[in-house]
Amino acid sequence: MSRVLNIIINPNPILRKKSLNISQKEINIKEMQELYADMAKTMREKDGVGLAAPQIGKNIKLSVINTKDGPLVMLNPKLIKKSWAKEWDEEGCLSVPYTSGKVKRHKKVCCRYLDKKGQEKKIDAEGLLARVIQHELDHLDGILFIDKAKEIKKMNEHE
Repeated sequence: MSRVLNIIINPNPILRKKSLNISQKEINIKEMQELYADMAKTMREKDGVGLAAPQIGKNIKLSVINTKDGPLVMLNPKLIKKSWAKEWDEEGCLSVPYTSGKVKRHKKVCCRYLDKKGQEKKIDAEGLLARVIQHELDHLDGILFIDKAKEIKKMNEHE
């Protein structure tokens, strides 16, 4: 049974560390399979569109992204292509609560990753999915959206 995990909140130093690759033999162990499910449940329960492992205190290259087809688990993700065109849009983050700001991101990206079975996959994304992938990959490099954002707004937690 999957469980909701605690979200690490900025300025915790864990969020600023570069994450490590996950080895092929680690991918299929029971604890990792449970972690994928726990992260997906946590993301849904906390109304997130994505969740990276550093946000739950693990410095490994793992992120889960909410898609219309269900949670997309990405291990060792790497951008292999980015559009020249970029756009500014509003972002927020579960690890930086009650804060939003405009971030400039590539409109389209192509990302190579391993799925939860260890199979190599590639995804071409644009729009919101491309933005979320870039946001989550930043987490894996110890970068928060507020490092890139302009017009940062703090909101009251009751809004």
